[in-house]
Amino acid sequence: MKTLPVSLLLVLFTWTVCVWADRGRQKRAWIIESFTIEEEHPGPFPYILGKIELDRSYLVRYELKGQGVDLEPTGILDIDRDGKVSVYRKVDFENKQGIKVLKATFEAKTKSNNEVDARLGVHIQILDINDHAPKFQQSVYQVTVNESHAQGKDVLTVVASDEDDSSTNNGTFDLTIKSFTPKPDNVEFYIQQQKGQEYGTVYFRGCLNYEKAQKYTILVEAKDKGEKIQLSSTSTVIINILDENNNLPGFSGKTGPGKVKERETGVEVLRLQVTDKDTRGSKAWKAKYTIHGDKKEQFKIETDPNTNEGILTVVKQMDYEEQAYQNLSISVQNEIPYFSCKVKKQVPNAMWELDKIPPNSGMSVENLYNTIPVTIYVEDVNDPPVFIPSVKHVHIMENIAAGTSLTTFTAKDMDGSHINTFKFVKGEDIDGWITVDAKTGLVSTNKILDRESTFGMNGTYRATLYAVDDGVPPLTGTGTLFIHLNDQNDNVPMLEVTALNMCLDTEPTVANITAVDLDLPPHSSPFHYELLGDVKDKWRVEPTHGTTVSLVKEQSVYSGHHLLQIKILDQQGLSSIQNLLVTVCDCSITPNCHVRMARMAQMGPAAAWIVVLTVLIFIAMCLMVLLISCKADKIMIEMDDGVGRLIKTNTENPGTDCMNVFIKVPSSIGIQKTDSSNVNTGINESTNVNSSQKVTSQTLQNIQVIHNKQVAAQPVFTDQMFKRSIHRSSTRSSYRENFKQRSSIRSSAFYGNAAYLSNNLAVVINEKLLGLQTRDEEFVVYEPHCYADEGQAMDNAELDALSVSENEFHPEMLINLDNRFSQLAIISRPDLMQR
Repeated sequence: MKTLPVSLLLVLFTWTVCVWADRGRQKRAWIIESFTIEEEHPGPFPYILGKIELDRSYLVRYELKGQGVDLEPTGILDIDRDGKVSVYRKVDFENKQGIKVLKATFEAKTKSNNEVDARLGVHIQILDINDHAPKFQQSVYQVTVNESHAQGKDVLTVVASDEDDSSTNNGTFDLTIKSFTPKPDNVEFYIQQQKGQEYGTVYFRGCLNYEKAQKYTILVEAKDKGEKIQLSSTSTVIINILDENNNLPGFSGKTGPGKVKERETGVEVLRLQVTDKDTRGSKAWKAKYTIHGDKKEQFKIETDPNTNEGILTVVKQMDYEEQAYQNLSISVQNEIPYFSCKVKKQVPNAMWELDKIPPNSGMSVENLYNTIPVTIYVEDVNDPPVFIPSVKHVHIMENIAAGTSLTTFTAKDMDGSHINTFKFVKGEDIDGWITVDAKTGLVSTNKILDRESTFGMNGTYRATLYAVDDGVPPLTGTGTLFIHLNDQNDNVPMLEVTALNMCLDTEPTVANITAVDLDLPPHSSPFHYELLGDVKDKWRVEPTHGTTVSLVKEQSVYSGHHLLQIKILDQQGLSSIQNLLVTVCDCSITPNCHVRMARMAQMGPAAAWIVVLTVLIFIAMCLMVLLISCKADKIMIEMDDGVGRLIKTNTENPGTDCMNVFIKVPSSIGIQKTDSSNVNTGINESTNVNSSQKVTSQTLQNIQVIHNKQVAAQPVFTDQMFKRSIHRSSTRSSYRENFKQRSSIRSSAFYGNAAYLSNNLAVVINEKLLGLQTRDEEFVVYEPHCYADEGQAMDNAELDALSVSENEFHPEMLINLDNRFSQLAIISRPDLMQR
C-alpha cells in the first residue's frame, strides 16, 4: 500500500519534468539565428554558410523558407538533414529589390506525427564590398558667367552618387578638381564639398578676363574611400566667359571739314574714330559720345552702328557775327558700365587681393573716360536784312485820305564781312490798303480806309513788308504792320428785317423791330425810331429809343400789305429812312394766315419749272416769227429800158420805211401813258416799282428818246412804198438795208402784241431797237423832195447833181474781178484803160 503512492509520485514527477521540458524547448524555438554572406563571393558553389544546432535527436526533418529560398531573391540558400545551410550562387548587395538582409524561417518536425517541433528565425546579412565607383549626374556640365563675376561667388554645382553602402567607406567619396585649362595667372578654380554631401560647388579666385580666356575646361573627380580598393570617376565642367566692358574706348582720329556755314542745319561737320578691345558688336564695344561746352545745344552727336564712329551734326543755326567758331570737347564711353579687375596678390587657400572697380558700384569713373577737343568754324554767308522792330502797330482814324503817311520801317544788314544794300517791297496786302517807298520804307495809305471792311478783324488790318538785299543769293527780311482803325460815325442804322407779318385784331398788336449799325458806341445804338407819313391812330413805336423796339398796330388798320417808312437815328443824329412792309391778315378766320401768305408768295419748284418752260416756248415762237419775217419775197424789179421813162411805183404817200415802231411798255414798270406827250409825266409819277423788275434810268431815257422820235400815228407800209424805196436806192446795198428794216418793223409789231407775256423782255427788245435806230442815224437818210406834181411840166428838167468820188481809178484793181467787169471798165473809162 505504501509503495503505490510512491510509484504514483514518481510518475507524476516524471510527467511534470517532461511537461516543463517541452515548455522549455518550445521557448528555444523562437531564438533567431544570424549569419553573414559577402556579396560577389567567388565560390565554388555551393558552400556551407553555417549549421543550426538542436539537442533533440528525435527531430529528423528540417525545412528552410523565406527570402533567398522561395522568396526573391530565390535559389540562394538551402538546408540539409543535418541542419547545414549552404549558398548556391552569388549575392548582390545592390540588388533590384534593395534587400540588404535575407529573412528566412527554420522549422524542425517530429518523426512520429510530422508536426513542427521547433521553429527558428534565420537572418542572413549581405556584406557589401567596394564594387561601384562614384557616378556624376552629368558627364559634362556647362555654364556661362559674366566677365565681371566676383571671386568667391559660386559658379556651378556638380552632383555625384555611389551605389555602395553609404554607411561604409565603400559608399562615401571626395570631390576634387584634377585640372583646368587654360591656366592664366589671374584666376584659380576650386571646389567645396560639405561633409557627407554628394554635391560640390565650383568657385574661383582672382579675375576673369575675356581677352585672356573666353572659356575654361575643368576636370572634376569623385573618388570613394574603399579599404581594399578605391574607385573613382570624373566629369567635365565648361565655363564660358561673357565679355563685359573692362576696356575703355580710345580716340584714334577724326575726319570731316570741321566747319559749317551760318544758318545751316542738319549738316555733318565731323567724324570721330575710336578703338575698343572688347568684342566687336557687343554693348561693351559700342561707343556712346557726350558733347561738353555746347551751352546753346547747337550740336548733336550720334554713333554709326557699323563703324562705331561719332557723327557730329549741327542742329541749330549759327551766326558768324555772334561767333566765328565754337570750341567743344567730346568724351566717349560704352553702352554698359565700365568695370576693372586686377590681381594685386595671390593668397594660398584664401581670396586673392584685387584692385577692382565693379560695375554699377557708384564709383566716379568719368575721369577715366577719353576726351578729345574739337573746334568748329563758322563761315560767313549773306544774311537777310532784319527789321528793327520787326512788328509795328499804328492807330489811326478811319476814312483818312489816301496818301496819308502811317509809319516808316527801318531795316539793318547784319553781315559782318560785307554790307549789302536793300529795298523795301510790299508783301501781303490783301485789300491794297498801303504803299511802300522802296528806298525809305515809308508806308502810306493807298485808299480811304474803312474800319468795317471785311478784310480787317475787329478793326485791325494786317500787312507785311519785305526788305530784299542785293546779295548772292538775294535774301529777304520780313516786317509786319498792324493798322488799328478808330471808329467814325460813317454808317447809318439799318433794319435787320424789312418785312413783318401781323394778325388783324380788335386790340392793338405788337411786333418787334431791330436796327443795327456797323459803327461802335457811341456812334451806334441805342437808336431813335420815328414813323413818317400818315400813321396817326394807325401805327406807333414804343418806346422810341432802344436797339429793339415794338411796332404797335392800332385796331383801325385793315388787312393787307402796308408800306411804312421809319426814320432811324443813331446817338450822333446820323439817320436813314427805311421801308418796312407789314402784312396784316385775319388770324381768327384762318390760323397763321400770315405764314400761309408768305409761303404762297414763295415760288415752289413746280411753279419755277412752269415759268422756265413758258419762257422757252416764247423764245421758240419769237425765233419762228423772225425766220418767217426774214424770208425774202420774190419781187420782180422792173428795169429801165433805156428810153428815159419812169417806172410806176404807186408810192405817192409821203413818209419813209426806215422808222422803227415803238413797243408799248406796260405800266407796271412805271410808265402810265405811251403817247409822246405824256412820257415825262409817266416817268415822274412812277412810285410803285416791283423789286423783281429792275428798270434803270438809262432804260427810261432810251424809252423817252424813242417816243420823241416817234410820229403821232403809226405809218402803214405797203408794197408800193417798198418798191419806191428800192427805186430811190442807188446801189444793191441800200435795197438790202431797206429790206432788213422792213423785216425789223414786222418783228417789232409782233413783240408789241406779245408784250403782256414778259415785261422785262419788252424793255430789252426796246433797248435793242434803240441801238439799231441810233446806228441807222449815223448814215444820211434821204429826205423826199418834190420837184413837180404828176403831169405838170418842169421849167428845168435837170435833177440834183450826183457827186462822184474823185478817187483815182487803178486798173490793176481789175485783176481780181470778173472779165465782164473788165469790159464794163473799158467802155466806161477808155482813157484810163489805155494807160
